[in-house]
Amino acid sequence: MTKNRKHITQGEWAVSADPERAISTILGSCVSCCLWDPVAKVGGMNHMLLTVSTRSSGACNLAGINAMELLINDILKLGGARSRLRAKAFGGARMVAGLSDVGLLNSQFTLDFLRQESIACEGHSLGGDSARHIMFWPASGRVMQKVRADEALPKEVPVQSQPSGNDLELF
Repeated sequence: MTKNRKHITQGEWAVSADPERAISTILGSCVSCCLWDPVAKVGGMNHMLLTVSTRSSGACNLAGINAMELLINDILKLGGARSRLRAKAFGGARMVAGLSDVGLLNSQFTLDFLRQESIACEGHSLGGDSARHIMFWPASGRVMQKVRADEALPKEVPVQSQPSGNDLELF
């Protein structure tokens, strides 16, 4: 699809200001947050395996916060401004029935983080029980999502967006 692509896996993130650069990943219960600054035309994407850990002392979301802050800081280094950041979030599927719903926790963390940091989430495709392949062009905010062909996303988990649209393309 594109020769100028960087693929990331669990725990990784990538940023770019190159309008031809795409960042891709494959998600199950993991969540990716695509962030970009539409004015500076820079952005990036992370791949968060576990955003929240549970201990006997309660839930700890430091892993998710760290993943988000590392991504944001690298975008700022390329000239982005935190106040202009926009987001789209993907993943968080329940891949194995009968086990704890890590995907739900990852999804909730991501949306809560964006809300607490006043970062507008222009669209998301979270939950369900299907894997997703995501391609993100960080300079423009364009995203393409491919849902695993053998299972469609359930109707109760649509891509959610602002009324102006979210430039989400299915491929």
